[in-house]
Amino acid sequence: MTSRDLNDAAEDGFHGRLRQVTRIQLSPETMRTAGMLRLEALSAGTVGSRNLWMGETHVAPLTGSGVHHHGESETGIYVLSGRPAFVFFDGDALLRLEASPGDYIYVPPWVAHQELNPHGSEEAVVVIARNTQQAIVVNLDNVAWKDSLTVPWARTTEVPAEGTAS
Repeated sequence: MTSRDLNDAAEDGFHGRLRQVTRIQLSPETMRTAGMLRLEALSAGTVGSRNLWMGETHVAPLTGSGVHHHGESETGIYVLSGRPAFVFFDGDALLRLEASPGDYIYVPPWVAHQELNPHGSEEAVVVIARNTQQAIVVNLDNVAWKDSLTVPWARTTEVPAEGTAS
């Protein structure tokens, strides 16, 4: 795809082309974190986007990712399959969110977290959307709770949505 193909929107912004990225076109040529496979779908390089990155991650059964954050990116996660868990610090407490297919997770900018798949029979697959064009990933290799699949001291909790009663 040429740069003209990717940046062919008319100056009025209303006459651009829709783009399709098929499953077989997903690219593993993106930032990596130990314990997961991240695939790029929508980006400047694939469709010419300017303020959006989308892709998916796959975490094998009984595997946990390394601890990481996404810099200035806000990240929306949609659980497609499996039952992943997301571990993060809330103040001094290490919390764990258990997710199911159809759930959404919001990850604010700069929040260190770890994705886990504590289940032994099914890969966890999530769709990711970020408000930055690049897949910003900062791996925190020196964080003490990395590679901890069960994180036994993490309290499983339901974190109330903003604006709802706790």
